[in-house]
Amino acid sequence: MTTTSPETIARIDELFRERVERGVAPSTVWGVFDADGLVASGGHGDRGDGRAPDADTVYRIASCTKSITAAALLTLVAAGRVSLDAPITDFVPAFADVALPTPDAPIPTLRMLLTMSAGFPTDDPWGDRQEPISDDELDAVLRAGLLFDSVPGTGFAYSNLGYALLGRAVAVVAGRPFVEVAHDVVLEPLGLDDTVFAAADARGYVVTGARPFEGTWELLPLSGPGAFSPIGGLFSTVTDLARWARHLSSAFAPLRAPGSVAEDGPVSPADRRLMQQAMRVIPTTVPGSGRPVGYGFGLFVEQDAMYGPIASHSGGYPGFSAHMRWSVRSGLGVVAFENATQAKVSVATEAAHDLLLAADVRTRPAPVSVLPETRAAQAAVSRLLAGWSDDLADAICTPNVAMDVPYDRRRAAIAAAAAAVGADLGAAPVAEASTTPTHLRWWLPGTAGRLRVEIRLAPLASGRVQTLICTAEPVEAEG
Repeated sequence: MTTTSPETIARIDELFRERVERGVAPSTVWGVFDADGLVASGGHGDRGDGRAPDADTVYRIASCTKSITAAALLTLVAAGRVSLDAPITDFVPAFADVALPTPDAPIPTLRMLLTMSAGFPTDDPWGDRQEPISDDELDAVLRAGLLFDSVPGTGFAYSNLGYALLGRAVAVVAGRPFVEVAHDVVLEPLGLDDTVFAAADARGYVVTGARPFEGTWELLPLSGPGAFSPIGGLFSTVTDLARWARHLSSAFAPLRAPGSVAEDGPVSPADRRLMQQAMRVIPTTVPGSGRPVGYGFGLFVEQDAMYGPIASHSGGYPGFSAHMRWSVRSGLGVVAFENATQAKVSVATEAAHDLLLAADVRTRPAPVSVLPETRAAQAAVSRLLAGWSDDLADAICTPNVAMDVPYDRRRAAIAAAAAAVGADLGAAPVAEASTTPTHLRWWLPGTAGRLRVEIRLAPLASGRVQTLICTAEPVEAEG
């Protein structure tokens, strides 16, 4: 369990409390979780009955639903019942009436739809109002024709229509309604009992969405399940959504600590890791966090220079705002909900997460653990530098080393570099660093600086060196 300081939790709580005070939303609720579960939570404002919300209060999570939709599809893929590269027309025949943007454009595949690369325009305002339509009404939309912003498979554009089509494919393959499949194969097995598609099925208090109007909050009706439920139809709680996010994150447990085991579930750890990979790069013209970002399967994946990959997703529906995010490296994350149109609770959630990451040493880059083969190669190269032998070089290096720089030139260059800094080629290293398990650089001391030695292994089980570089690093003269 993460030990998060009371001061950090208090600062996080303040981020959300002041949003209610500023009138951003009638209520707000947040939760911090780690690899073991919910660590802390809090709520402010009036959820509708005069009480502040808590971690078991039910809100609409909107597009945070998309990761559940992706997971439901992946269970069918794993069972061999469908391929991600199948065209959507295999499941939605009405799509055959859609005129594609170019004569050679491919029919969008399930993989394209998953990664928001089917070519459809971004459609939040329209898509958010389509949830209760029927399959027949969706077919009518398709037969009337669609617009495209790009050729399918060539670019990113956030598309709710795409995920509605994915939900339809899930229903067709499974032979029953999408909401039943998602419940039976994802939600129920994971014990997400407070995550439902219909407000009437919720066990806890259901918050009503609102929008600002003439200085007050206008309550909005809740839409019911339909053809667009796969895009954002779920209701959930901080407790449940944190549990879902933690489950997704647990797929990386073996990478965080050798010997750890990923949590079992309906979606395999390998597929959960796949969901959290950037499959489609998102252009800088799309508003975001400022970090490089891509889209995986139902999740955004941001790349932070300090903290590594961060998985996330926002949700926005009429009257609701939701956001979830976590560090892939540590599993530390935040979820938050508000009941106001365009509240953008993601702003506070991201700020809260940044506070957590800055205070948590596990999210900082850890030293790379080099392979035993790399360590053996370092010892062999050290012997080679101390007393060069072409036969030894041939034994420890791949043939390209001699081909790239002939041995006589390489020996002369190494001797010149060592002389430039007064380095003893037989000395013990004074420092070392690595970027991958098969890479290592170390420094030999000199009277006028240091000699940097760098090796990189070829992808061969024999552990032979494909790159050998020796560079003089003189001490800068003062004055």
